[in-house]
Amino acid sequence: MKTQILNLEGKKVKEIEMPKYFSSEIRKDIVAKVLETKKKQQPYAPNLMAGKQHTAKGKMVHRRHVWRSGYGRGQSRVPRKIFSRKGSQFNLEAAEVPFARGGMRAHPPKVIHIINTKKINKKELEMALLSALSATANGKEIAKRYETIKDDVKNAPFVVDKFDKTKTKEILAGLKNILGKNLFELAIKKKSIRAGRGTMRGRKYKSNAGLLIVIGNGETLKFNGVDVKKANSVGVPDLAKGGVGRLTLYTESAINELNERFKGK
Repeated sequence: MKTQILNLEGKKVKEIEMPKYFSSEIRKDIVAKVLETKKKQQPYAPNLMAGKQHTAKGKMVHRRHVWRSGYGRGQSRVPRKIFSRKGSQFNLEAAEVPFARGGMRAHPPKVIHIINTKKINKKELEMALLSALSATANGKEIAKRYETIKDDVKNAPFVVDKFDKTKTKEILAGLKNILGKNLFELAIKKKSIRAGRGTMRGRKYKSNAGLLIVIGNGETLKFNGVDVKKANSVGVPDLAKGGVGRLTLYTESAINELNERFKGK
């Protein structure tokens, strides 16, 4: 498979033969398995003493002549705390149980269940990475990934000669020249306020994945509008963020270094 190397003006500089893994079989099932393995979540759980921080706790006893007796009062056998007291008379209030005010949660999240202990085989991880790279060069997969793209993307994979001491204004103009107007709108990260109850539950904002730029190890690129990864550290979660076929731009140096990384694949 041959592809064109473009400059920031969108003009063809030269043509190169892409590595074979850019046209290999796309195993979506293996990619999904790796993404599940790589999931990260901050473990959290309520305090173990939540709902229990009060004195004189214990279950009601339905026998005569004992302290904290509920005999003859018609009170249920639930843990109670002293709400008010007058001499030896106690006004007891339900506590601790989930249905009582100030009680603990019925089934709180547990740290042990949140920690991801899943593993993946090395060969499966490598297969998923090559599949994710192949999907970035497949116009049909890119079109499937984005709802606003109606036709197949013809110029994939996108390769630029270099980003060398380039200002943000020049990068934006270059991306528009290389990707075109429709793809450029998908390339830049956009952040918006989520509709509905999610705004109250710690997920107020939502954003799109945006463009991924893969650069060589000796190159530097500072640009907040897109994700930037080095060729030696790019992985499945980067290339398949939100599903295979993520819009990706490679530099010529990155392609050469990926060749060395997957030599003989």
